[in-house]
Amino acid sequence: MGQNLVTRGLKRVLGLGQVEVPARGKALDERALARIRTQLQDCASGAGGEVSARQRAGRLGETYLGLNEAGRHTVLRLIATEFGPDPERIAEAHTHYQNALGTPEQWEAEAQLWRALRSPRARILTQFHALPQGTRFLVDLRIDLMRALKNDPELVSFDRELEYSLANWFDVGFLELRRITWQSPAALLEKLMRYEAVHAIHSWSDLKNRLDSDRRCYGFFHPRMPDEPLIFVEVALTDHLAGNVQTLLDEHAPVFDATEADTAIFYSISNTQPGLRGVSFGNFLLKRVIEDLQRDFPRLKQFSTLSPLPLLARWVESTPEAWEAAFTSAERQRIAETSKIPEIADGIRALLSTPETLDARLKRLLQTGLTRLAAHYLLHAKQGSRNRPYDPVARFHLGNGARVECLNFLADVSGKGLRQSFGMMVNYLYDPEAIEENVEGLLKAGKIVASSGVRNAAKAR
Repeated sequence: MGQNLVTRGLKRVLGLGQVEVPARGKALDERALARIRTQLQDCASGAGGEVSARQRAGRLGETYLGLNEAGRHTVLRLIATEFGPDPERIAEAHTHYQNALGTPEQWEAEAQLWRALRSPRARILTQFHALPQGTRFLVDLRIDLMRALKNDPELVSFDRELEYSLANWFDVGFLELRRITWQSPAALLEKLMRYEAVHAIHSWSDLKNRLDSDRRCYGFFHPRMPDEPLIFVEVALTDHLAGNVQTLLDEHAPVFDATEADTAIFYSISNTQPGLRGVSFGNFLLKRVIEDLQRDFPRLKQFSTLSPLPLLARWVESTPEAWEAAFTSAERQRIAETSKIPEIADGIRALLSTPETLDARLKRLLQTGLTRLAAHYLLHAKQGSRNRPYDPVARFHLGNGARVECLNFLADVSGKGLRQSFGMMVNYLYDPEAIEENVEGLLKAGKIVASSGVRNAAKAR
Protein backbone atom coordinates (compact mmCIF):
# COMPACT_ATOMS: atom_id res chain seq x y z
CA MET A 1 0.00 0.00 0.00
CA GLY A 2 2.97 2.34 0.62
CA GLN A 3 2.01 5.91 1.40
CA ASN A 4 -0.49 6.28 -1.44
CA LEU A 5 -3.56 6.38 0.80
CA VAL A 6 -1.88 8.75 3.23
CA THR A 7 -1.27 11.32 0.54
CA ARG A 8 -4.92 11.14 -0.52
CA GLY A 9 -5.97 12.38 2.91
CA LEU A 10 -7.33 10.19 5.67
CA LYS A 11 -10.54 12.15 5.91
CA ARG A 12 -11.52 10.96 2.44
CA VAL A 13 -10.17 7.44 2.98
CA LEU A 14 -11.74 6.69 6.34
CA GLY A 15 -14.50 9.26 6.52
CA LEU A 16 -13.09 10.88 9.65
CA GLY A 17 -11.18 14.03 10.46
CA GLN A 18 -8.05 15.04 8.55
CA VAL A 19 -4.89 13.61 10.08
CA GLU A 20 -1.37 14.81 9.43
CA VAL A 21 1.03 11.93 8.86
CA PRO A 22 4.77 12.12 8.20
CA ALA A 23 5.58 11.17 4.62
CA ARG A 24 7.80 8.26 5.65
CA GLY A 25 5.48 6.96 8.37
CA LYS A 26 6.10 6.54 12.08
CA ALA A 27 7.79 3.73 13.95
CA LEU A 28 5.63 1.67 16.33
CA ASP A 29 6.65 1.79 20.00
CA GLU A 30 5.43 -0.49 22.81
CA ARG A 31 2.92 2.01 24.15
CA ALA A 32 1.33 2.48 20.73
CA LEU A 33 1.28 -1.29 20.19
CA ALA A 34 -0.54 -1.81 23.49
CA ARG A 35 -3.10 0.82 22.52
CA ILE A 36 -3.64 -0.84 19.14
CA ARG A 37 -4.10 -4.24 20.81
CA THR A 38 -6.79 -2.77 23.07
CA GLN A 39 -8.54 -1.13 20.13
CA LEU A 40 -8.49 -4.41 18.19
CA GLN A 41 -9.93 -6.26 21.17
CA ASP A 42 -12.75 -3.74 21.41
CA CYS A 43 -13.39 -4.03 17.65
CA ALA A 44 -13.45 -7.82 17.86
CA SER A 45 -15.87 -7.83 20.79
CA GLY A 46 -18.16 -5.20 19.29
CA ALA A 47 -18.20 -3.28 22.56
CA GLY A 48 -20.12 -0.01 22.65
CA GLY A 49 -22.45 -0.52 19.71
CA GLU A 50 -22.18 0.07 15.95
CA VAL A 51 -21.29 3.78 16.02
CA SER A 52 -18.49 3.26 18.53
CA ALA A 53 -17.22 0.28 16.55
CA ARG A 54 -16.90 2.36 13.38
CA GLN A 55 -15.15 5.15 15.21
CA ARG A 56 -12.65 2.67 16.66
CA ALA A 57 -12.08 1.14 13.24
CA GLY A 58 -11.52 4.62 11.81
CA ARG A 59 -8.94 5.47 14.48
CA LEU A 60 -7.21 2.13 13.91
CA GLY A 61 -7.08 2.86 10.20
CA GLU A 62 -5.58 6.30 10.84
CA THR A 63 -2.94 4.80 13.10
CA TYR A 64 -2.11 2.04 10.63
CA LEU A 65 -1.76 4.39 7.68
CA GLY A 66 0.63 6.56 9.67
CA LEU A 67 3.06 3.70 10.38
CA ASN A 68 6.19 2.79 8.48
CA GLU A 69 6.54 -0.62 6.81
CA ALA A 70 7.92 -2.34 9.91
CA GLY A 71 5.13 -0.93 12.06
CA ARG A 72 2.47 -2.10 9.63
CA HIS A 73 4.00 -5.57 9.58
CA THR A 74 3.82 -5.66 13.37
CA VAL A 75 0.13 -4.74 13.33
CA LEU A 76 -0.61 -7.36 10.67
CA ARG A 77 1.16 -10.01 12.77
CA LEU A 78 -0.82 -8.92 15.80
CA ILE A 79 -4.13 -9.37 13.96
CA ALA A 80 -2.99 -12.65 12.43
CA THR A 81 -1.67 -14.34 15.58
CA GLU A 82 -3.87 -12.96 18.37
CA PHE A 83 -7.26 -12.63 16.67
CA GLY A 84 -7.68 -15.97 14.95
CA PRO A 85 -10.34 -18.55 15.91
CA ASP A 86 -10.12 -20.25 19.33
CA PRO A 87 -8.69 -23.80 18.86
CA GLU A 88 -10.34 -25.12 22.02
CA ARG A 89 -13.74 -23.75 21.03
CA ILE A 90 -13.36 -25.28 17.55
CA ALA A 91 -12.39 -28.67 19.00
CA GLU A 92 -15.34 -28.65 21.40
CA ALA A 93 -17.80 -27.60 18.68
CA HIS A 94 -16.42 -30.22 16.29
CA THR A 95 -16.78 -32.99 18.87
CA HIS A 96 -20.34 -31.89 19.57
CA TYR A 97 -21.10 -31.88 15.85
CA GLN A 98 -19.66 -35.37 15.31
CA ASN A 99 -21.69 -36.71 18.22
CA ALA A 100 -24.85 -35.03 16.92
CA LEU A 101 -24.68 -36.43 13.37
CA GLY A 102 -27.90 -38.22 12.48
CA THR A 103 -29.81 -36.72 15.41
CA PRO A 104 -32.23 -33.79 15.61
CA GLU A 105 -29.42 -31.74 17.20
CA GLN A 106 -27.17 -32.04 14.10
CA TRP A 107 -28.17 -28.73 12.52
CA GLU A 108 -27.79 -26.67 15.66
CA ALA A 109 -24.41 -28.35 16.26
CA GLU A 110 -23.40 -27.43 12.71
CA ALA A 111 -24.37 -23.79 13.37
CA GLN A 112 -22.28 -23.79 16.55
CA LEU A 113 -19.30 -25.20 14.65
CA TRP A 114 -19.67 -22.50 12.02
CA ARG A 115 -19.73 -19.80 14.72
CA ALA A 116 -16.63 -21.30 16.35
CA LEU A 117 -14.74 -21.19 13.07
CA ARG A 118 -15.52 -17.52 12.51
CA SER A 119 -12.51 -15.64 13.80
CA PRO A 120 -12.40 -12.26 15.56
CA ARG A 121 -10.35 -11.13 12.54
CA ALA A 122 -13.48 -11.39 10.41
CA ARG A 123 -15.35 -9.00 12.71
CA ILE A 124 -12.45 -6.54 12.58
CA LEU A 125 -12.38 -6.66 8.77
CA THR A 126 -16.15 -6.14 8.62
CA GLN A 127 -15.86 -3.00 10.73
CA PHE A 128 -13.15 -1.61 8.47
CA HIS A 129 -15.32 -2.44 5.46
CA ALA A 130 -18.21 -0.42 6.89
CA LEU A 131 -16.19 2.83 6.77
CA PRO A 132 -16.94 5.23 3.89
CA GLN A 133 -13.72 4.26 2.10
CA GLY A 134 -13.11 1.03 3.98
CA THR A 135 -13.24 -1.14 0.88
CA ARG A 136 -10.38 0.81 -0.69
CA PHE A 137 -8.50 0.62 2.61
CA LEU A 138 -8.78 -3.20 2.79
CA VAL A 139 -7.80 -3.70 -0.86
CA ASP A 140 -4.64 -1.70 -0.23
CA LEU A 141 -4.04 -3.32 3.16
CA ARG A 142 -3.89 -6.69 1.42
CA ILE A 143 -0.99 -5.43 -0.69
CA ASP A 144 0.92 -4.86 2.55
CA LEU A 145 -0.15 -8.29 3.74
CA MET A 146 1.02 -10.08 0.59
CA ARG A 147 4.35 -8.24 0.73
CA ALA A 148 4.90 -9.23 4.37
CA LEU A 149 3.76 -12.78 3.70
CA LYS A 150 6.82 -13.48 1.56
CA ASN A 151 9.00 -13.63 4.69
CA ASP A 152 6.36 -14.37 7.32
CA PRO A 153 4.34 -17.58 6.75
CA GLU A 154 2.34 -17.02 9.94
CA LEU A 155 0.33 -14.44 8.00
CA VAL A 156 -1.03 -16.97 5.51
CA SER A 157 -4.30 -17.66 7.33
CA PHE A 158 -5.01 -13.94 7.69
CA ASP A 159 -4.30 -13.44 3.99
CA ARG A 160 -6.69 -16.24 2.99
CA GLU A 161 -9.37 -14.84 5.28
CA LEU A 162 -9.03 -11.36 3.80
CA GLU A 163 -9.02 -12.80 0.27
CA TYR A 164 -12.23 -14.70 1.06
CA SER A 165 -13.88 -11.56 2.44
CA LEU A 166 -12.85 -9.51 -0.58
CA ALA A 167 -14.17 -12.21 -2.92
CA ASN A 168 -17.57 -11.87 -1.24
CA TRP A 169 -17.54 -8.07 -1.25
CA PHE A 170 -16.43 -8.02 -4.90
CA ASP A 171 -18.87 -10.64 -6.11
CA VAL A 172 -19.69 -10.06 -9.77
CA GLY A 173 -23.28 -9.34 -8.79
CA PHE A 174 -22.09 -6.09 -7.20
CA LEU A 175 -20.01 -4.98 -10.16
CA GLU A 176 -21.03 -2.54 -12.88
CA LEU A 177 -19.87 -2.93 -16.48
CA ARG A 178 -19.04 0.45 -18.02
CA ARG A 179 -17.80 1.41 -21.44
CA ILE A 180 -14.84 3.78 -21.24
CA THR A 181 -14.62 6.36 -24.03
CA TRP A 182 -12.55 9.38 -24.98
CA GLN A 183 -15.24 11.46 -23.28
CA SER A 184 -14.73 9.69 -19.93
CA PRO A 185 -13.22 11.78 -17.11
CA ALA A 186 -9.54 12.61 -17.62
CA ALA A 187 -8.65 11.06 -14.25
CA LEU A 188 -10.08 7.73 -15.42
CA LEU A 189 -8.24 7.91 -18.74
CA GLU A 190 -4.99 8.59 -16.88
CA LYS A 191 -5.60 5.44 -14.83
CA LEU A 192 -6.04 3.41 -18.02
CA MET A 193 -2.65 4.60 -19.19
CA ARG A 194 -1.08 3.73 -15.85
CA TYR A 195 -2.78 0.37 -15.36
CA GLU A 196 -2.35 -1.04 -18.89
CA ALA A 197 -0.31 -4.19 -18.26
CA VAL A 198 -0.13 -5.92 -21.66
CA HIS A 199 0.67 -3.30 -24.31
CA ALA A 200 1.88 -0.04 -22.80
CA ILE A 201 -0.01 3.11 -23.79
CA HIS A 202 2.73 5.53 -24.85
CA SER A 203 0.84 8.78 -25.31
CA TRP A 204 -2.53 10.47 -25.30
CA SER A 205 -2.77 9.98 -29.06
CA ASP A 206 -2.11 6.26 -28.55
CA LEU A 207 -4.92 6.14 -26.01
CA LYS A 208 -7.26 8.10 -28.28
CA ASN A 209 -6.59 5.61 -31.07
CA ARG A 210 -7.56 2.75 -28.73
CA LEU A 211 -10.85 4.50 -27.96
CA ASP A 212 -11.77 5.39 -31.57
CA SER A 213 -15.02 4.39 -33.27
CA ASP A 214 -13.65 0.99 -34.34
CA ARG A 215 -12.53 0.21 -30.79
CA ARG A 216 -14.19 -0.49 -27.49
CA CYS A 217 -12.93 -0.45 -23.91
CA TYR A 218 -14.95 -1.87 -21.02
CA GLY A 219 -14.24 -2.01 -17.30
CA PHE A 220 -15.75 -3.49 -14.17
CA PHE A 221 -16.37 -1.02 -11.33
CA HIS A 222 -17.45 -1.54 -7.72
CA PRO A 223 -19.94 0.91 -6.14
CA ARG A 224 -17.61 1.45 -3.17
CA MET A 225 -14.72 2.29 -5.55
CA PRO A 226 -16.61 4.05 -8.37
CA ASP A 227 -13.59 5.81 -9.86
CA GLU A 228 -11.30 2.76 -9.96
CA PRO A 229 -11.59 0.18 -12.77
CA LEU A 230 -10.96 -3.25 -11.25
CA ILE A 231 -10.23 -4.84 -14.60
CA PHE A 232 -10.60 -3.59 -18.16
CA VAL A 233 -10.51 -5.07 -21.64
CA GLU A 234 -9.62 -3.38 -24.91
CA VAL A 235 -11.37 -4.53 -28.09
CA ALA A 236 -10.73 -3.94 -31.79
CA LEU A 237 -13.59 -4.34 -34.29
CA THR A 238 -12.31 -5.82 -37.57
CA ASP A 239 -13.20 -8.08 -40.49
CA HIS A 240 -10.43 -10.64 -39.91
CA LEU A 241 -8.57 -12.59 -37.24
CA ALA A 242 -5.81 -10.11 -36.34
CA GLY A 243 -2.35 -11.61 -36.17
CA ASN A 244 -0.03 -8.67 -35.48
CA VAL A 245 -0.34 -6.34 -32.52
CA GLN A 246 1.78 -3.53 -34.00
CA THR A 247 -0.57 -3.38 -36.99
CA LEU A 248 -3.58 -3.50 -34.69
CA LEU A 249 -2.27 -0.58 -32.60
CA ASP A 250 -0.98 1.53 -35.50
CA GLU A 251 -2.15 5.08 -34.80
CA HIS A 252 -1.85 6.00 -38.47
CA ALA A 253 -3.96 3.14 -39.84
CA PRO A 254 -7.32 4.17 -41.31
CA VAL A 255 -10.33 3.84 -39.01
CA PHE A 256 -12.36 0.75 -39.87
CA ASP A 257 -16.12 1.05 -40.37
CA ALA A 258 -17.33 -0.71 -37.22
CA THR A 259 -20.73 -1.43 -38.76
CA GLU A 260 -18.97 -3.77 -41.21
CA ALA A 261 -17.11 -5.69 -38.49
CA ASP A 262 -17.65 -9.43 -38.15
CA THR A 263 -14.80 -10.02 -35.66
CA ALA A 264 -14.08 -8.61 -32.21
CA ILE A 265 -10.46 -8.91 -31.10
CA PHE A 266 -9.77 -8.73 -27.34
CA TYR A 267 -6.16 -7.62 -27.41
CA SER A 268 -5.53 -6.52 -23.83
CA ILE A 269 -7.00 -7.47 -20.46
CA SER A 270 -5.53 -5.74 -17.41
CA ASN A 271 -6.23 -6.33 -13.72
CA THR A 272 -5.63 -3.08 -11.89
CA GLN A 273 -5.76 -3.91 -8.16
CA PRO A 274 -2.93 -6.12 -6.81
CA GLY A 275 -4.80 -6.38 -3.52
CA LEU A 276 -7.54 -8.35 -5.29
CA ARG A 277 -5.20 -11.12 -6.43
CA GLY A 278 -7.10 -14.40 -6.28
CA VAL A 279 -10.47 -12.67 -6.73
CA SER A 280 -11.57 -13.69 -10.21
CA PHE A 281 -13.97 -11.72 -12.36
CA GLY A 282 -12.22 -11.66 -15.73
CA ASN A 283 -14.36 -14.48 -17.12
CA PHE A 284 -17.56 -12.61 -16.24
CA LEU A 285 -16.14 -9.47 -17.84
CA LEU A 286 -15.58 -11.21 -21.19
CA LYS A 287 -19.02 -12.82 -21.18
CA ARG A 288 -20.69 -9.49 -20.42
CA VAL A 289 -18.65 -7.69 -23.08
CA ILE A 290 -19.53 -10.32 -25.70
CA GLU A 291 -23.22 -9.83 -24.89
CA ASP A 292 -22.85 -6.05 -25.13
CA LEU A 293 -21.03 -6.26 -28.46
CA GLN A 294 -23.56 -8.70 -29.92
CA ARG A 295 -26.34 -6.28 -29.04
CA ASP A 296 -24.60 -3.28 -30.63
CA PHE A 297 -23.09 -5.10 -33.64
CA PRO A 298 -25.35 -7.97 -34.80
CA ARG A 299 -22.95 -8.80 -37.66
CA LEU A 300 -20.24 -9.99 -35.23
CA LYS A 301 -19.56 -13.72 -35.64
CA GLN A 302 -16.06 -14.18 -34.22
CA PHE A 303 -14.85 -13.27 -30.74
CA SER A 304 -11.13 -13.78 -30.41
CA THR A 305 -8.11 -12.58 -28.51
CA LEU A 306 -4.68 -11.61 -29.73
CA SER A 307 -2.74 -12.76 -26.70
CA PRO A 308 0.88 -12.91 -25.58
CA LEU A 309 2.68 -16.04 -24.40
CA PRO A 310 4.45 -14.33 -21.51
CA LEU A 311 6.33 -17.36 -20.14
CA LEU A 312 7.33 -19.08 -23.39
CA ALA A 313 10.97 -17.95 -23.27
CA ARG A 314 11.23 -18.79 -19.56
CA TRP A 315 9.86 -22.28 -20.22
CA VAL A 316 12.33 -22.81 -23.07
CA GLU A 317 15.21 -21.85 -20.80
CA SER A 318 14.13 -24.49 -18.28
CA THR A 319 13.40 -27.02 -21.06
CA PRO A 320 16.40 -26.80 -23.40
CA GLU A 321 15.41 -29.98 -25.23
CA ALA A 322 12.41 -28.02 -26.56
CA TRP A 323 14.67 -26.40 -29.16
CA GLU A 324 15.83 -29.79 -30.40
CA ALA A 325 12.24 -30.95 -30.79
CA ALA A 326 11.02 -27.75 -32.44
CA PHE A 327 13.60 -27.63 -35.24
CA THR A 328 14.59 -30.66 -37.29
CA SER A 329 18.29 -31.26 -37.86
CA ALA A 330 17.85 -30.25 -41.51
CA GLU A 331 16.14 -27.00 -40.48
CA ARG A 332 18.86 -26.20 -37.95
CA GLN A 333 21.49 -26.80 -40.60
CA ARG A 334 19.74 -24.55 -43.15
CA ILE A 335 19.27 -21.81 -40.54
CA ALA A 336 22.96 -22.02 -39.62
CA GLU A 337 24.05 -21.93 -43.26
CA THR A 338 21.78 -19.00 -44.09
CA SER A 339 22.51 -16.88 -41.05
CA LYS A 340 25.95 -18.13 -39.93
CA ILE A 341 24.68 -18.62 -36.37
CA PRO A 342 26.76 -21.06 -34.29
CA GLU A 343 24.07 -22.36 -31.89
CA ILE A 344 20.34 -22.72 -32.33
CA ALA A 345 18.92 -21.12 -29.16
CA ASP A 346 21.24 -18.15 -28.75
CA GLY A 347 21.43 -17.74 -32.50
CA ILE A 348 17.69 -17.53 -32.96
CA ARG A 349 17.45 -14.97 -30.18
CA ALA A 350 20.13 -12.93 -31.92
CA LEU A 351 18.33 -13.18 -35.26
CA LEU A 352 15.04 -12.10 -33.75
CA SER A 353 16.61 -9.07 -32.10
CA THR A 354 16.50 -7.40 -35.54
CA PRO A 355 13.50 -9.03 -37.25
CA GLU A 356 13.42 -6.40 -39.97
CA THR A 357 16.69 -7.76 -41.39
CA LEU A 358 15.44 -11.34 -41.88
CA ASP A 359 15.03 -12.45 -45.48
CA ALA A 360 11.99 -14.41 -46.65
CA ARG A 361 13.69 -17.84 -46.59
CA LEU A 362 15.01 -17.39 -43.06
CA LYS A 363 11.62 -16.16 -41.87
CA ARG A 364 9.97 -19.33 -43.24
CA LEU A 365 12.49 -21.54 -41.45
CA LEU A 366 12.11 -19.70 -38.16
CA GLN A 367 8.32 -19.57 -38.45
CA THR A 368 8.02 -23.34 -38.87
CA GLY A 369 10.13 -24.16 -35.82
CA LEU A 370 8.80 -21.44 -33.54
CA THR A 371 5.21 -22.36 -34.40
CA ARG A 372 5.94 -25.97 -33.42
CA LEU A 373 7.58 -24.74 -30.24
CA ALA A 374 4.64 -22.52 -29.26
CA ALA A 375 2.06 -25.19 -30.14
CA HIS A 376 3.77 -27.79 -27.95
CA TYR A 377 4.13 -25.24 -25.16
CA LEU A 378 0.44 -24.35 -25.17
CA LEU A 379 -0.91 -27.89 -25.48
CA HIS A 380 1.56 -29.89 -23.39
CA ALA A 381 3.57 -27.70 -20.98
CA LYS A 382 2.02 -28.08 -17.51
CA GLN A 383 2.38 -26.39 -14.16
CA GLY A 384 2.64 -28.28 -10.87
CA SER A 385 0.70 -31.27 -9.65
CA ARG A 386 -2.66 -29.87 -10.76
CA ASN A 387 -1.67 -30.44 -14.41
CA ARG A 388 -2.75 -26.95 -15.43
CA PRO A 389 -1.39 -25.15 -18.52
CA TYR A 390 1.99 -23.60 -17.77
CA ASP A 391 1.14 -20.30 -19.42
CA PRO A 392 -0.94 -17.95 -17.19
CA VAL A 393 -2.76 -16.30 -20.11
CA ALA A 394 -3.60 -19.74 -21.50
CA ARG A 395 -4.92 -20.79 -18.08
CA PHE A 396 -7.17 -17.74 -18.05
CA HIS A 397 -8.65 -18.10 -21.54
CA LEU A 398 -8.85 -21.89 -21.64
CA GLY A 399 -10.41 -21.82 -18.17
CA ASN A 400 -13.04 -19.45 -19.54
CA GLY A 401 -13.94 -21.78 -22.40
CA ALA A 402 -11.85 -20.50 -25.31
CA ARG A 403 -9.97 -22.68 -27.78
CA VAL A 404 -6.45 -22.23 -29.14
CA GLU A 405 -7.18 -21.10 -32.67
CA CYS A 406 -4.07 -19.74 -34.40
CA LEU A 407 -0.38 -19.07 -33.73
CA ASN A 408 1.15 -15.91 -35.14
CA PHE A 409 4.84 -15.52 -36.03
CA LEU A 410 6.48 -12.10 -35.42
CA ALA A 411 3.14 -10.86 -34.13
CA ASP A 412 4.75 -8.70 -31.43
CA VAL A 413 8.17 -7.36 -32.35
CA SER A 414 8.41 -4.99 -29.41
CA GLY A 415 11.33 -5.57 -27.07
CA LYS A 416 8.99 -7.10 -24.52
CA GLY A 417 7.35 -9.39 -27.08
CA LEU A 418 10.67 -10.67 -28.41
CA ARG A 419 12.07 -11.25 -24.91
CA GLN A 420 9.00 -13.05 -23.60
CA SER A 421 7.93 -15.16 -26.55
CA PHE A 422 10.29 -14.67 -29.51
CA GLY A 423 7.59 -12.46 -31.05
CA MET A 424 4.95 -15.23 -31.05
CA MET A 425 1.32 -14.49 -30.19
CA VAL A 426 -1.82 -16.62 -30.15
CA ASN A 427 -5.48 -16.17 -31.02
CA TYR A 428 -7.87 -17.74 -28.52
CA LEU A 429 -11.35 -18.05 -30.02
CA TYR A 430 -14.54 -17.73 -27.95
CA ASP A 431 -17.45 -19.60 -29.50
CA PRO A 432 -20.44 -18.70 -27.29
CA GLU A 433 -22.10 -22.04 -28.09
CA ALA A 434 -19.05 -24.10 -27.07
CA ILE A 435 -17.80 -22.22 -24.00
CA GLU A 436 -19.49 -24.38 -21.36
CA GLU A 437 -18.46 -27.63 -23.05
CA ASN A 438 -14.85 -26.47 -23.32
CA VAL A 439 -14.73 -25.47 -19.65
CA GLU A 440 -16.19 -28.81 -18.58
CA GLY A 441 -13.67 -30.76 -20.70
CA LEU A 442 -10.74 -28.84 -19.23
CA LEU A 443 -11.92 -29.24 -15.63
CA LYS A 444 -12.86 -32.91 -15.84
CA ALA A 445 -10.20 -34.31 -18.16
CA GLY A 446 -7.63 -31.56 -18.64
CA LYS A 447 -8.68 -31.37 -22.29
CA ILE A 448 -7.33 -28.36 -24.18
CA VAL A 449 -9.44 -27.53 -27.21
CA ALA A 450 -7.40 -26.37 -30.19
CA SER A 451 -7.81 -25.98 -33.94
CA SER A 452 -6.48 -28.69 -36.23
CA GLY A 453 -3.71 -26.36 -37.41
CA VAL A 454 -2.35 -25.88 -33.88
CA ARG A 455 -2.68 -29.58 -33.08
CA ASN A 456 -0.86 -30.56 -36.25
CA ALA A 457 1.93 -28.10 -35.47
CA ALA A 458 2.35 -29.63 -32.01
CA LYS A 459 2.59 -33.14 -33.51
CA ALA A 460 5.10 -32.24 -36.23
CA ARG A 461 8.15 -32.60 -34.00
